[in-house]
Amino acid sequence: MFSAMLPQSLDKETYKEQIRDLMRELRSLQHLCWQKQLPVIIVLEGWAGAGKGALVKKMVGYMDPRGFIVHPIWPSNPEELRYPFLWRFWQKLPARGQISIFYHSWYTRVLEDRLFKRLTPPEVPMTMGQINSFERQLADDGAVIAKFWLHLSQKELKRRLKKAANDQLNAWRIRPEDWQQAKHYETYSSLAEEMIIYTSTGPVPWTLVESDCRRYAQIKVLSTMVARIKEALERLQIQPPAIALPPQEKLDPTEPNPLAKVDLSQSLSSKEYKQHLTSEQVRLSQLQRQLHEQKIPVLILFEGWDAAGKGGAIKRLTDILDPRSYEVHAFSAPTQPELAHHYLWRFWRDLPAAGKIAIFDRTWYGRVLVERVETLATEIEWRRAYQEINQFEDQLTSAGYVLVKFWLQIDPDTQLQRFQERQGNPYKRYKLTDEDWRNREKWPLYEVAVNQMIQRTHTPTAPWSIVAANDKYYARVKVVETVVEAIQRQLEGEG
Repeated sequence: MFSAMLPQSLDKETYKEQIRDLMRELRSLQHLCWQKQLPVIIVLEGWAGAGKGALVKKMVGYMDPRGFIVHPIWPSNPEELRYPFLWRFWQKLPARGQISIFYHSWYTRVLEDRLFKRLTPPEVPMTMGQINSFERQLADDGAVIAKFWLHLSQKELKRRLKKAANDQLNAWRIRPEDWQQAKHYETYSSLAEEMIIYTSTGPVPWTLVESDCRRYAQIKVLSTMVARIKEALERLQIQPPAIALPPQEKLDPTEPNPLAKVDLSQSLSSKEYKQHLTSEQVRLSQLQRQLHEQKIPVLILFEGWDAAGKGGAIKRLTDILDPRSYEVHAFSAPTQPELAHHYLWRFWRDLPAAGKIAIFDRTWYGRVLVERVETLATEIEWRRAYQEINQFEDQLTSAGYVLVKFWLQIDPDTQLQRFQERQGNPYKRYKLTDEDWRNREKWPLYEVAVNQMIQRTHTPTAPWSIVAANDKYYARVKVVETVVEAIQRQLEGEG
């Protein structure tokens, strides 16, 4: 691939003429991106000394500094290493209408980390698959992603490194890793070629840039950026309106109905409840120390009908835990800053670090539940979310997370009884909202959505636990017991 790239050059006069026009057009497009709320992601990869820094400086010279951020990516720090490798990049994604420029990116994972043996050969295909999923999710959500590989010949690479090393103003920019690129040029080239082959996809292709001539490289990158942004803006103008199909009120007879199989008569007496709960809580407390020592993160997800008892179950989980090692996050309707990003963005931000426990009261499954039923997401969006969620959860479990997913199941009569109890209790009345009553009226629609959600996101590494919750005592014990068993399985596997 790289051997077929012929040297390219551009004279100064042609460069000056073209660069001026390109920069003016880029400034105009930046304003249009803001108006149309189009997020733009620029990825700059390539050899050391290929001109990425000068390119960034030229790129932002004409742009409004309020509308872009440049992210120089260095090796992960100790805090970042406590999360899945894509976590730190989700933090840096642009809001709609903004531009993010990545000076190096998530591709360091399959370049430098491979070169320096920080990524094992079996991890490479999985990592590239995760990168493809990540970029596909962002592109499907409307982001423009332009990826550039700035290529240098081996001779030019060595020349530029030596020149920079002898320059008192620029010598500090040369890292030991840069010299290793030159020393292992053929190996690094093969790694880069493999990366480009496996991660150049239809929605997010790579652009190879011949960079021995800096002027030519800058013109090619900027003209490609302009073309990609203009293409995306044109697509927005011709995008047809979403087709709204009638809501599905009943499952197809051939579809599984896991909720119907739950035995809601399961219960515990007060004595049994206290005995079993205490026993399971003690086990959980003992396991928390092991999680901390072995740096294993735990993420517990709660979904369920309104008034199904999520809060009570969460309280029994946390009663025995050291509060320094867990966090509970209650998610409601997204805020404006959250709506300006991909719907998974806000959940990535609150993932627990290695050795910590996080409990999510409501989760990303809102995409295929409330957003589906209330038509807050288009049918294309919520149907696409099943795959996005499975890919997200696979990344978590691949990174060593204990992932426990609960659906708390009650029947309509039990829900009505609990609503009425809350309405008559001044201390619990705040828990009952008009939205709860509206959701109850749409029980059949939600029941279809929940069954399909469980069917399509129940995977071997991230299975659902459907808990019979008509009896609160039984549900609380079952939740703590299930968490304990999941943690024990992980610890035994680690051992």
